[in-house]
Amino acid sequence: MILDPSWFLFVIPGVIFGLYAQFKLMAAYHKYVKVGIQSGVSGAEAAREILDRAGLDDVPVEQVGGHLTDHYDPMKKALFLSSENFQGHSIAAVGVAAHETGHALQHQAAYAPLKLRMMLVPITQFASYAWVGIMILGMFLGFMKLIWLAIGIFTVITIFQIVTLPVELDASRRAKEQLLRIGLVQSHESAAVSAVLNAAALTYVAALVQSVMQLLHFLYLARSRN
Repeated sequence: MILDPSWFLFVIPGVIFGLYAQFKLMAAYHKYVKVGIQSGVSGAEAAREILDRAGLDDVPVEQVGGHLTDHYDPMKKALFLSSENFQGHSIAAVGVAAHETGHALQHQAAYAPLKLRMMLVPITQFASYAWVGIMILGMFLGFMKLIWLAIGIFTVITIFQIVTLPVELDASRRAKEQLLRIGLVQSHESAAVSAVLNAAALTYVAALVQSVMQLLHFLYLARSRN
């Protein structure tokens, strides 16, 4: 069912777009991680400055291992930066760090899409594992009800991607606004910061496109079996 010829029509374009988005992100990041920020601050220092000025001095900025593992944890109310961005004094490091503080600012402002995404996280985690097993069981037994159930569960993942996109775009907007307002980034560096953040945003667009195309593929195959 999944490897039907229609797979090449629905799934492959999304995969190619996803690979392109990852390439763009890596290219932008590796370019600007070599360019020092004029203010001389590190990613951790930039994040701390933005948080403190927003009255979020109780939000810690911690270092974690891995490459581009930077994230804000709304449950712990803590910011985690990969070593390269925590310690780095580059445009890329400061841009990524500021983006993650954007999520902390969203949390502080009770930004509705972020609250919705937080609510969807446990459901999406379950859906990510459940749909595959149910889909395989439905195909093996030939039970259309199970197949439609799997499609319904996968729809939750797609909805999560739809909600995630505006959250990430808004975090980048807040990041660039704060960096310029505080003076951590000069006006002539703004385009470079935008290049990194826009490339990162493209990966979320790609994830949404992949999810939608895969959902359409499942719907096409299910209707073809009826």
